[in-house]
Amino acid sequence: MELKSLWKQFIRRITVIISLFTIGMILGLFIKNNQLLKREVESRARSHFDNILLTRRWNANYHGLYVEKTEGVTSNPYLHSPDIVSSDGTVYTKKNPALMTREISELATTDSLYSFHITSLNPINPDNQADDFETNALRSFEKGEVEAIQKFKEDGKTIYRYMAPLVVEVSCLNCHAEQGYQEGDIRGGISVNIDITEIEGAQRWNNILIFILSTLSLSVLLILTYLFIRQLMKKIDENQSAIKALAVTDELTQLHNRRFFFEKLSQEHSRTIRHKRNMACIMMDIDFFKKFNDTYGHQVGDLVLKRVAQVLQEKARTTDTLARYGGEEFIVLLPETDVPGAEIFAEKMRDAVETEVITTDDNQKLKVAISLGVCGLNSKELSNCEDETVIVKYADQALYQAKEMGRNQVQTYHPSSDIS
Repeated sequence: MELKSLWKQFIRRITVIISLFTIGMILGLFIKNNQLLKREVESRARSHFDNILLTRRWNANYHGLYVEKTEGVTSNPYLHSPDIVSSDGTVYTKKNPALMTREISELATTDSLYSFHITSLNPINPDNQADDFETNALRSFEKGEVEAIQKFKEDGKTIYRYMAPLVVEVSCLNCHAEQGYQEGDIRGGISVNIDITEIEGAQRWNNILIFILSTLSLSVLLILTYLFIRQLMKKIDENQSAIKALAVTDELTQLHNRRFFFEKLSQEHSRTIRHKRNMACIMMDIDFFKKFNDTYGHQVGDLVLKRVAQVLQEKARTTDTLARYGGEEFIVLLPETDVPGAEIFAEKMRDAVETEVITTDDNQKLKVAISLGVCGLNSKELSNCEDETVIVKYADQALYQAKEMGRNQVQTYHPSSDIS
């Protein structure tokens, strides 16, 4: 699989992982937000229930509370002798826990806070008759349930209902013993109604805000991740290019190395045969290079190699492949070049090196020369060769001939017609 495809696959997987992680977080926040609202409303409902229960218990411990029977204050018709008259003629009427609960609920409803309703399956007061929710809740209390919850819509409002049982205590028996209740019995319950319309509206906006912020965060995160991966890809590509370049580059001269040359030779060999073109190769050797090393040292020898390589590189065409073949030897491959053209090119390179003056660190002026062997083959001759390296062998033979004939010159190999 190509590297580009691997990167695309990697980016897709990272995108999916980040998206799934972010969506999971959003869902988690939504669920947490809803749970918090639910716990908040339940806590508020239980708190109201517990408060009214404590108030009723306080009332029951005193067997009811007497208030002055002023204008608008009525007696409880379901109590036996609810009124008493003081020595000064003032009339007081009894407010038992049930009546007190109903009147507090009326006040709460008037102030639009909340409301609650005391009820049982067998109420004395018809106003305490249980509705369907309360009836089902009371029956569930008899089976061991400890609370009941319902949420419904009414007149465009969302109402949260909570109900818990009323358990008969000792103080309750003063009024309810005659109904056959005993301590610990469930004689009814109190339902609490809370308007949560505003709370749900705030929750919806909170969810919308969470969604918008999460979407923006996901988008920014994906963009940053993409930019980071792109930068990482670019850096890796640069490093890979550098590594590839090092693998095919001679460290001292910065020319291509022998390995790269033969890879290029194989490519050009096939292309030349396919398009029926010519190809030439020039092998070069620095004359008396060992003397430079022995006389001036290896540092000067390295300087000579580098400077000769620079001169050769300056003369080479962009289509040519110039490489350090090994030691003081260089080689150049010339695509689409015949023998005469290669000879002219070789002579230019020889002349350029000969006229170059190399200055050492201690300001010594050195002159060098090179011997060159040329070999040029056409597509037919290349097809008859055993392999593409034959052209290098022929150029090397021509180089040997140039050395034998006195060095600092160009010699050309002329293959016979039966090349094999």
